[in-house]
Amino acid sequence: MQRIILSFCALLLSSAAAVRAQSVDDVIANNIKARGGLEKLKSVRTIRTTSKLSVGSFRAAFVQENKRADKVREEAIIQGMAQVQAYDGKSAWQISPFGGRKDPELMSQDDSKGLAIDADIDGPLVDYKEKGHKAELVGHDSVEGTDCFKVKLSLKNGDVRYYFLDADSFLELKIETQSNIRGTVQFTDTFLGDYEAVDGIFYPYAIETGDKGSDSRTKFSIDKVELNVPLDDTRFVMPASKPEAKSAAAAK
Repeated sequence: MQRIILSFCALLLSSAAAVRAQSVDDVIANNIKARGGLEKLKSVRTIRTTSKLSVGSFRAAFVQENKRADKVREEAIIQGMAQVQAYDGKSAWQISPFGGRKDPELMSQDDSKGLAIDADIDGPLVDYKEKGHKAELVGHDSVEGTDCFKVKLSLKNGDVRYYFLDADSFLELKIETQSNIRGTVQFTDTFLGDYEAVDGIFYPYAIETGDKGSDSRTKFSIDKVELNVPLDDTRFVMPASKPEAKSAAAAK
């Protein structure tokens, strides 16, 4: 009996040591493998994601287009009008027709932080060192009862993200974001689920995001993920403002 107990204790200790021995790079490598593998991810040149967006009773269509390298365009479409935000790899811009602004305008560096991260077609964890980010494995935590590895990613732009990776599948279940906007730290939670494979790569088909601790979340229900669709670079470049039409009085 004593030998059995000692063997069982040794097994527990060796298992605990194996968990401790996992480095942050091991965990991130498993996440990349779970998503489809580095080669598969790098083969994607463009992505178009079509979804339904809802916040309470508010509904809209939402389309996000990504193109390598570091280009993104996001459109929320309501009754034929589109709120547009885009990043061309250098600068971000937007068109806000619902705010009475139909001409494109540049976005501030603070306001475009999230957009610039969205432009990373592989996600910040892939090649994080080359991108200037720093990663740290800070232990385990749970998301709705599921054990997760918790990875702290300090982004090059000063923001911090905590990735909760399912300890079994290594897919992302939650992302906590700490972002400094105009001197104020904002805390955001994003939940990801309903993963489906598209050409061998797994994407979340259900996404919810909102302020940390808030019951009000923006929900995205993904309808379609299309890979390597033709997307011209001009989709991401800020268009020139249309010249104002001359008044009848000025024309005389």
